[in-house]
Amino acid sequence: MAEIGQWNTLVALEESDRGLLLDGGEHGKILAPSRYLPEDAEPGEEFKVFVYPDSEDRLIATTEQPLAQVGEFACLEVLSVHPRAGAFLDWGLAKDLLLPYAEQLGPVRAGQRVVVAVALDERSNRVIATMRTHRHLDRSRPDYHEKQAVDLLIAERTPLGFNAIVNQRHMGLLYHTDLAAPLQIGESMEGYVRAVRPDGKIDLGLDRTGYGRVKTLGDDILEALRNGGGYLAMGDKSPPEEIRQVFGTSKKAFKQALGALYKQRRIRFEGTGIRLEDGAMGSPAPGS
Repeated sequence: MAEIGQWNTLVALEESDRGLLLDGGEHGKILAPSRYLPEDAEPGEEFKVFVYPDSEDRLIATTEQPLAQVGEFACLEVLSVHPRAGAFLDWGLAKDLLLPYAEQLGPVRAGQRVVVAVALDERSNRVIATMRTHRHLDRSRPDYHEKQAVDLLIAERTPLGFNAIVNQRHMGLLYHTDLAAPLQIGESMEGYVRAVRPDGKIDLGLDRTGYGRVKTLGDDILEALRNGGGYLAMGDKSPPEEIRQVFGTSKKAFKQALGALYKQRRIRFEGTGIRLEDGAMGSPAPGS
């Protein structure tokens, strides 16, 4: 049976004056308009199509690529706002995606980008958007491991940091203290799992952390010190933006690296910067 709001592989049953009629199972025959099909398409062939209701709520099959399908999350642009129905979003298809007022967390305006889940309204069989993303997250315990690379969609700002949707399944947190600068809601980026807590909450980072990361960053700091004649005008009080620009890492990771080098007696703190200890000018950081 064809799944509404998702990609399907369907068999063409017969020709129509508007295209081909595909086998939608319990949904009956679904029209695939000629403009979406190869010129030599004919009954008996299989086609990978996206199935959704058209402007008259009839199911239609298209080969156009939506920005998200049912069960996925995306950041979509508001095209217009209807006084009664809600907002209409651009999701890459001919028919815009409705974000009903009941599924909004606050007023939205044309041109705004909003993070939504794409869902199927089972009462009407219509595909809709909802800003109530938490309802559509995977409730099973996350099975990620420490330092695992994951895909992130920045969903919302919180007092602690930014909530991010992880691999289109779970919600995790990027802490303000680990970020060089604020993130933009709707940004997509790669991140890393720092920890999965006993309660299932996920701590995230934008760079790999742990001892292996500190050793590599320690080497970078030592190299910068040697290139600067043994002194670097940066330290644990340096602003996160400067640290990110120079070393491409968070202030927390930078401070961890400084702490490790200090304990190894490779550096000392001097004023607002750090100085290479005597004897450390030509040797690599231990373990590198």
